[in-house]
Amino acid sequence: MRKHFLIDATLAVACALPGAGGAATVDHQEFDVSLQAPFRADAGGGRPVTLYFAGQIGRVRWQLDLLAPRADKMLRQWRGERLLGDAAQSAVVTLQWQEAAATPAGVYRLRLRASLDGAQDTEQIWPVAVGPATARAPTLAPSPATPPAAAARYDIYLGNLHSQTGHSDGGGALGQCSGAQAPQSAPLGPSDAYAFALAHRLDFLMTSEHNHMYDGSDGSNAAADAAAVRALYHNGRHQAATWNLAHDGFLALYGQEWGVINHGGHLNILNSDELLGWERNAQGALLADTETPKSDYAGLYTLMRGRGWLGQFNHPQRDQFAVAGKPLAWTADGDQAMLLCEVVNSNAFSSSTDESEPRRSNFEAGCNALLEAGYHLAFSSNQDNHCANWGASYSNRTAVLLPKGVPLTTDHFFDALKARRVYATMDKQAQLIFTANGHLMGERFNNRGKLRLDAAYASKNGRSATAVTIFQGVPGRNGAVTALVDKARSVVTPKPGEHFYYARVTQDDGNMLWSAPVWVTQLPHPIVR
Repeated sequence: MRKHFLIDATLAVACALPGAGGAATVDHQEFDVSLQAPFRADAGGGRPVTLYFAGQIGRVRWQLDLLAPRADKMLRQWRGERLLGDAAQSAVVTLQWQEAAATPAGVYRLRLRASLDGAQDTEQIWPVAVGPATARAPTLAPSPATPPAAAARYDIYLGNLHSQTGHSDGGGALGQCSGAQAPQSAPLGPSDAYAFALAHRLDFLMTSEHNHMYDGSDGSNAAADAAAVRALYHNGRHQAATWNLAHDGFLALYGQEWGVINHGGHLNILNSDELLGWERNAQGALLADTETPKSDYAGLYTLMRGRGWLGQFNHPQRDQFAVAGKPLAWTADGDQAMLLCEVVNSNAFSSSTDESEPRRSNFEAGCNALLEAGYHLAFSSNQDNHCANWGASYSNRTAVLLPKGVPLTTDHFFDALKARRVYATMDKQAQLIFTANGHLMGERFNNRGKLRLDAAYASKNGRSATAVTIFQGVPGRNGAVTALVDKARSVVTPKPGEHFYYARVTQDDGNMLWSAPVWVTQLPHPIVR
């Protein structure tokens, strides 16, 4: 450890935990892990760091690393174990980091890695600042001369592509909601969610119900009426369509969150007109429109591509979405169907309605692994709301760019997603436009010679960029995404072959934005004879 780091590793467990019980784990429940740390220390250099573990039963092993501003050099490490004896309770671990006066200024990172009973590996990385702001990105506004030409051709719409209602385990009434609801126990449905989101000035909201809860059960309901199960899904689609006919300027979307967490992974299917599932009632009737075997992602991707359905990887972890036993595995069908990857969620069980929720989860590591596997994905940022606060728990949004003058309709919206004209932001008042030789984020193109990369950032509420980093990777390599430069503009000459690049901005309040990547096929220079 370097001498200029003085860290008080005071450890406290903030809640009493019962002993491990023998209750079965429901297979859709997530191993909920989050890391909370103030972006800046207090006046005395102190900074509390809080780790949360919840959602399932088992033994948690965790490791927290303090990483240097550049690269992944570790400066300090903490380790520990906790026993989660009840899925409804959480373990809270508090550390105290005391900065020494000689600590060099910069944006450091705290990386939390945790596993449950040796599986369900999860990783969280959050920035922490020491000293004054060290970097500024070019602004989009108010100077009209600054934005790239491409940015002026688009309108930006902000919303949430991941939430639940009373059709599955969401819609919990505010003041009474502190977690997932018993399936179909809450009275608030899709139309209530769209009205709430519109009133809170979102431009779009997707209600994404768990596909295996339409029988009103966490497990398989042997007494379920198969016709009623299917009817409920189609009722939700009808509610969204009816809402859109009556409301211009707001887009209601209804779909399903497919899969389970244990030996699986959740993904949203954004536009399916069929309910997919694997459960049957006592008479053997399928509780869905179309059968899809549980955790068969290769088969699901093939079905999605054939039907023209579009998908989003929800809160991806490194042990999920396996194909032939390989997690986060690429398939050609999956690459065509999957468009988005959630890089940040606010706390799924928050009941905040003033965007003040302090807990968020970061999935950049999982998204990067999918990009390196070969997927062409834009980053999204959603809220996974289970309480009746759709889009209001925090200021994070998914931003979608539509051409100027094009109305916000389902078809135009999906066209923008397919073009990956998307960025993820933790601050709805901030914007990020990334280009490469004038090509807008989301594009794929051939290049010969130099490549100019530009990240343009703007804030409507006076925030500034403390750090801006351009990252690089190679699709299909299954390696590591690395930082290329810590500045907003760079000119590089890539090696011949396939590459992707994206930008990440960290604001002076710690909130971050991620651009969609650009994918570049670098051509060799022609041979001069």
